[in-house]
Amino acid sequence: MYFFPVHQVSPVAREDGWESESENKLDAETASDSESRSEFGGSAPVPTSDDTPEVLNRALSNLSSRWKNWWVRGILTLAMITFFFIIIYLGPMVLMTIVMCVQIKCFHEIITIGYNVYHSYDLPWFRTLSWYFLLCVNYFFYGETVTDYFFTLVQREEPLRILSKYHRFISFALYLTGFCMFVLSLVKKHYRLQFYMFGWTHVTLLIVVTQSHLIIHNLFEGMIWFIVPISCVICNDIMAYMFGFFFGRTPLIKLSPKKTWEGFIGGFFATVLFGLLLSYVMSGYRCFTCPVEFNNDTNSFTVDCEPSELFQLQEYNIPLVLQSVVGWKTVRMYPFQIHSIALSTFASLIGPFGGFFASGFKRAFKIKDFANTIPGHGGIMDRFDCQYLMATFVNVYIASFIRGPNPSKLIQQFLTLRPDQQLHIFNTLKAHLVDKGMLGSLEDA
Repeated sequence: MYFFPVHQVSPVAREDGWESESENKLDAETASDSESRSEFGGSAPVPTSDDTPEVLNRALSNLSSRWKNWWVRGILTLAMITFFFIIIYLGPMVLMTIVMCVQIKCFHEIITIGYNVYHSYDLPWFRTLSWYFLLCVNYFFYGETVTDYFFTLVQREEPLRILSKYHRFISFALYLTGFCMFVLSLVKKHYRLQFYMFGWTHVTLLIVVTQSHLIIHNLFEGMIWFIVPISCVICNDIMAYMFGFFFGRTPLIKLSPKKTWEGFIGGFFATVLFGLLLSYVMSGYRCFTCPVEFNNDTNSFTVDCEPSELFQLQEYNIPLVLQSVVGWKTVRMYPFQIHSIALSTFASLIGPFGGFFASGFKRAFKIKDFANTIPGHGGIMDRFDCQYLMATFVNVYIASFIRGPNPSKLIQQFLTLRPDQQLHIFNTLKAHLVDKGMLGSLEDA
């Protein structure tokens, strides 16, 4: 995370001695960690060096380190936001490809840390097996997604139909192969370490691959369910950093000494307001609100539909307490804006704990960032530590409060049944409609 900085780099903060005290605590903490790792013979990675582009170093050479860091982060943040707009414009397929690339890079950064810490053992097959398990888990998750969202295409192609039918068995067989390879790679005197790294790989898969899979599921519900949550996290990062940079005085959490209550609270209010405004703008466009579906006739994705009630303007009564303040009795807004309050609240209050978790992980191994991919920001994982937690919440939120049965998917599955099964379902449905008194009214119509 890159927000909530307290003014510890300023002369005033240094005179207070708060920064040096926290640094001493960190030194003692990491020294203790080093002793606990000595039984493995491992060494902590060296913190990443400054990789700021030379052109920025020259342009900002007259500024203090505090303001130089502020400008570097600001410029590269704008560049990343611009890139985000571009990939949104390019459509769902590009977004899914980018999610996959981000997932692979995050996995690489975390696995590399484990390898660097314990590389002196030269453990056999560790990196090979790590990437093999990544392939297996991706095959399982994305195979499920293809079967679910591209059902007609899968049934139309014989090879895909066979792979879909036996998908879970194939996935299990692939994983079992990797499991046996791990057992065969065990080396005497290093059993404990090898099982530790086996767990490292699987926890990484759980954190990275599962969450990226949920992000893609959110995307299929409609691009608005992808863009709004991600944008809320980005907004909270930026606004909390800004509030913390200019007003931060009160430390928030020991895991991240630069995080402040001022940044945390300021980021919350700014993010809720941003979520309401962004949701209002996006709810008026079908390309954002319609589910992403695969058109079998054109073999392409479509995002055209009749907007649901969630994205139709409705009139709401303002509570009496607030009527005297705002001067209105009613307000017209999209129902999705109400849901956006829940999304932005989670992004502001709970989402940062993904960053705190990542901070604790990095402190455990005495590293500043997961990598140095983005100058001033660290690695890709440093930027997505909160996004993955947000993806899980959005998926659970949609399943709990939004999603209902999908008629088009039911019809697709119905058409793949045997004729006798289709006839049985038809007669059952007909009898049900007759009992409800609906079939007669439909026939009259």
